[in-house]
Amino acid sequence: MDVLNTFNKLYSSVSTTVSQLSNHLPGNPLTREYEVENQICSAGIGLLWRVYKGTKKSTKQEASIFVFEKKQLEKFGSKDDKDQIIEILKKGVVQLTKIRHPHILTMQHPLEESRDSFAFATEPVFASLANVLGNTSNLANPNSFSSHKLHDVDTKYGLIQICEGLGFLHSDVKLLHRNICPESIIINQQGAWKIFGFDYCVLNQNPHDAKPFWPFHEYNSSWHALCQPSLEYMAPECALISNYTAESDIFSLGVLIYATYSSGGKPIKMFGKDYQTFRKYAQELKQGKYPLLNCIPEGLQNEVKMMLNATPELRINLHEFTKIAFFDDIGVKTLHYLDQLFQWDNLQKSKFYKGLPQVIQKLPHRINVFRILPCLVKEFVNPPMIPFVLPNVLLIAENCNNQEYVKHVLVHLKPVMKITEPIQILLIFMQKMDLLLKLTPAEDVKTDVLPMLYRALESDAQQIQELCLSILPTFASLVDYPSMKNHLLPRIKKLCVTTQLISVKVNCLLCIGKLLEHLDKWLVMDEVIPFLPQIPSREPAVIMAILGIYKLALTHSKLGLTKESLANKVIPFLVPLSIENGLSLNQFNSIMVLVKDMIQRVESEHRTKLEQLTNIQKESNTLKFQSQTQLVPNAKSPVKSQSDDVFSNLGLEQFLNDMEENGGNDSNAGNNNSMSTSSSSMSLQDKQRVTQQQELNQRLQSQPSIAPKQAPLKILNKPKDLTTSLMDNQLNQLKLTHNAPNNNNTWFAPTTNTWNTSPQNNNNTMPTSASAQFNPASKKDDDWGAFDDLLPNSNKKKVAMNQMKSSSSQPVNLMHLSNSNNSMTNRKKNELSADDIMEFLK
Repeated sequence: MDVLNTFNKLYSSVSTTVSQLSNHLPGNPLTREYEVENQICSAGIGLLWRVYKGTKKSTKQEASIFVFEKKQLEKFGSKDDKDQIIEILKKGVVQLTKIRHPHILTMQHPLEESRDSFAFATEPVFASLANVLGNTSNLANPNSFSSHKLHDVDTKYGLIQICEGLGFLHSDVKLLHRNICPESIIINQQGAWKIFGFDYCVLNQNPHDAKPFWPFHEYNSSWHALCQPSLEYMAPECALISNYTAESDIFSLGVLIYATYSSGGKPIKMFGKDYQTFRKYAQELKQGKYPLLNCIPEGLQNEVKMMLNATPELRINLHEFTKIAFFDDIGVKTLHYLDQLFQWDNLQKSKFYKGLPQVIQKLPHRINVFRILPCLVKEFVNPPMIPFVLPNVLLIAENCNNQEYVKHVLVHLKPVMKITEPIQILLIFMQKMDLLLKLTPAEDVKTDVLPMLYRALESDAQQIQELCLSILPTFASLVDYPSMKNHLLPRIKKLCVTTQLISVKVNCLLCIGKLLEHLDKWLVMDEVIPFLPQIPSREPAVIMAILGIYKLALTHSKLGLTKESLANKVIPFLVPLSIENGLSLNQFNSIMVLVKDMIQRVESEHRTKLEQLTNIQKESNTLKFQSQTQLVPNAKSPVKSQSDDVFSNLGLEQFLNDMEENGGNDSNAGNNNSMSTSSSSMSLQDKQRVTQQQELNQRLQSQPSIAPKQAPLKILNKPKDLTTSLMDNQLNQLKLTHNAPNNNNTWFAPTTNTWNTSPQNNNNTMPTSASAQFNPASKKDDDWGAFDDLLPNSNKKKVAMNQMKSSSSQPVNLMHLSNSNNSMTNRKKNELSADDIMEFLK
C-alpha cells in the first residue's frame, strides 16, 4: 500500500510538472535544453511575451524564457491581423539575435517555434519597465511589482544606458528602433536597462559610408493597433512630413522619460489608434504648444522639452543629453565606471576601488547588491585585484540579510577563501571574520571558513597569525570536538613552539586560555597541561601567559586540576619559573600566590583523604579488638633528647609501635610459618616420628613431680660454659627423679650422691672429686661422658647415652627435663635430640 501511495504521489508530481510545462511551452523544442519555472514578468508589444524563469540543463546557467502562446491571437479579429502580428514578433526576435551590445538584451537561444507557441531564451531579467511602472497585463501575479520602486539613481543611469544603446543603433548598426516605450525596455536581474522589441525597426537602405536612409511606412488606421508603432510614442514628423530620422527615436525617448516620472507610467497623451488626433497634436507641437512637464525633475525639464520639439534638427542629441548636469551624480558615475572596467588597467581599477566604499555607503542597498556587487565579483578571477575589491564586497555584505548573503555574496567568496597569495586576502578576511561568522551558516563555517583559518595559522605573516589567534575564540563553539583536537589545537601548539616572535607566542597562549572553556577536562589534561613545559621561551610575558592558563584551569568549575597533576607536574614546573630573571615584583607575587593556592589545594584534598582512611582504619580496629582488653603497666618515660624531638613529629611513632607490638610475634610467626611450610614438605615417616615424639612428651609431662629430700643443690657462681650448664640442668633433673616413686615410665634409680654439698666449700669451685669425675680426659672409653656414675648399677656392658632407651623402647628426650629450683621454670622448653646433645658434649 505504501508503494502505491508513493507511486501516486510521484505520478501526481510528474503530472503537475508536465502540465505546467505544457502550459508554458506546449511542444516547443526549447524545452529540450531548458528547464522552465514560474513566470516573472511580461514584455514586448502589448506585453504579449510572457517571461519565465529558466535554467539551462547542460550548464545550469540561469536564463529567462520568453514565450508567446498563439492562443492569445484569438482575441484579434481577422486572420490577416493574426498573421501580421506573428510576422512582426518573429521579425523583432530575429533582429535582436543579430545585435550584440551591453545595453541591448542578450540572447542565449534563438527563436523556436511549435504549433502552439514561440519561445527564445535570454539573459536573466527582472521585469519590463512597463511592469515596474504599473502595467501588469498578461501577468499571472499582478501584485508582484507593487513594492518595487525605482530609485533616482536607477532612473538616471537607466536613461543613460538607453541613450548609449540608441547611439549604438543609430551610428553603428544604422537602424531605427521606432518603438522606444516602457514595453520595449527590459530591466535585467542586475538592474541594468536594456533595449528590446525590435518589431518595427527599420534598417538603413544606403551604403554604409553614405548618409543613412530609412524608408517611411505610412500609418494605416485599418490595421490592428499592435501591427504598427504606438502613436503615443511616435514622432510628429511621421504625420507632418512622412519621414523617419534618428531624431525620431529621440522624441520617443522624451515621451519615455515623461512616462517614467509620471504616476502610473502614462505617456503625455493617449491616442490609441486615432491617427487624426495624433496629427492635431503634432501640429500643436509645431506651433510650440508643449505639454506641462511638472512631473519631470527640474534639472531635466528643459532637455525633455528639447526632445519633444516638432523640428527634428532642434532636438538635443544623445551624447549631449548624457552630459547634462542632471546626470552628474556620484552614483551614476560609479555605475558608469563599473560598466567600463573591462577597458581599464589594474592601476586605474585599483584607484577606483579604493574610493568605492564611500560611494557604497550612499547608494541604496538594492543598487549595491544587484548593480555594484555583480561587477565586483567579476574581478575575483584576477588575484592581484582581489585585495582592492574584497573590502567593497564585504562592505555590501554588512547590510545583507542571511538569505541575500548566502545567495549573492557567499557563493562568490568561497573560491576566494582558498587563495593565499597575495597575503592581503587573508588579512582582509581576518579583519572581517566577525562578519563572516555572523552571516555564514554553520556548515559553511566548517567547510570553508575553518580551513582558511588553518591556512592563516600556517602563514609567515605575523599580523595574520596574531589576527587569526585573536579571532579563533569567538567561534570556538562552532568547532566540533574532532576538529578542535586534531586540527586546531595542534596548529596553535606548533606555532607557539616554532615561532621566534614573543608576541605570537603570547597570543598563542592567550588563545589557548580563551579556548579552555570550550574544551573538556580530559582534553585539557592530555593536550594543554603537558604542552606548557615544552615551551622553550622563559620571557616574563610568556611566563605570565602560562600562569594565566594554569590559574584558569585551576579555578574553572568545569575543569579543575587534580591533586596528582598539581603535585607531580604543575608545582614542580612553576616554582623554578618564579625565580626567572626579568620578573617584576608583581609578577613574582602572582606566581607565588598561585603556587600557594595549588599547595593548599593539594594539602586540603590529601588531608581529607587521609582522615577518611584513618577513620576507616580505627573503625576496623575497634571492631577487631572490642572483646580484648589489655592492661599495660605504665613504664617510666625515657628522657628525650633533641633528636627525639626532631623525629617525634615525623609520623614514625605508629611504625615503631607496630614494630613493638609485632616484635615477639614476628619470630613466632616466622617459626609458625616455617613450621607450616616445613610440615607441608615433610614426608610420611617424618610426620610419624614427630607424632610419636609429641606423645612421649605428653607422658613425661603428666608424671607428678616429687620434692627433693635433700637440700637443694647450690649453684656456684663460677662461670660455666655451655656444656657445664647443660650437664647441671640434666643432673638436677636426674636428682629429682631419683627420689620419685617407682614408675614404669622411668628407669632411673637412686645412686650415691657424688656432689660435695659441704657448706665449708665457699670458694665457688667444684670439689676435686667432682672435677675429676666430670673431666672427660680421665675416662678411658671414648663414648662415655661425665654421666657414667649417674647410671644405674648393672652388670651389663655400659651403654652410650645416645643408645639409651626406656622400658617402653621410646627414645628419651632429655631436653624436656627441667630444673624446678631455678629461673628456668619460666623459660620455654626447647626440644633437642640425643644427637644434638652429643654434638654439644663434643
